[in-house]
Amino acid sequence: MGFTPEELQAARGRLVPDVAAPGLRVLFCGINPGLLSAATGHHFARPGNRFWPTLHASGFTPRVLKPAEEQELLDYGLGITNVVKRASARADELTAEEFREGGQELAEKVRRLRPEWLAVAGVTAYRVAFDDKPAKVGPQERTIGDTRVWVLPNPSGLNAHYPPAALAEEYARLRAAAFADEAEEGDARDV
Repeated sequence: MGFTPEELQAARGRLVPDVAAPGLRVLFCGINPGLLSAATGHHFARPGNRFWPTLHASGFTPRVLKPAEEQELLDYGLGITNVVKRASARADELTAEEFREGGQELAEKVRRLRPEWLAVAGVTAYRVAFDDKPAKVGPQERTIGDTRVWVLPNPSGLNAHYPPAALAEEYARLRAAAFADEAEEGDARDV
């Protein structure tokens, strides 16, 4: 992934296609693509981002996927989108208006795709996009149609509030809720 600074800057404003399909268990939602993600065309592509290791550590995937393997998420009932579509070097380059518009577009996408859970990775982005200032990490009261909403910590390596183990624990809480019916079926078979 050896991109020059010029190549990375040229990726500014590009879009990264969603990895999504109707009826997913969990549609993960990042804040917006970083420049490396836009340059590669793959979500959470920066090596320091902890999204892929966290998905594995929390039990969502059987191994750590590489960003280029993101389409495999669909096999696990998972997908990825973003609140704001355009790529930027940092999330603080985005405006509140972009977040609000992104929240509206995201809600429309969720109504169309009908995942069981929408998991927004970033509480600040969620608060602005959905005008929900008191929101905290975890399940939300809000639903979008029949889709339940969960706010996750941002997996960025810059998020010092959540070391890897704590990040995996939060994602595992969502996994337990999203796949509770499978756990119940397993318990019934054990009887």
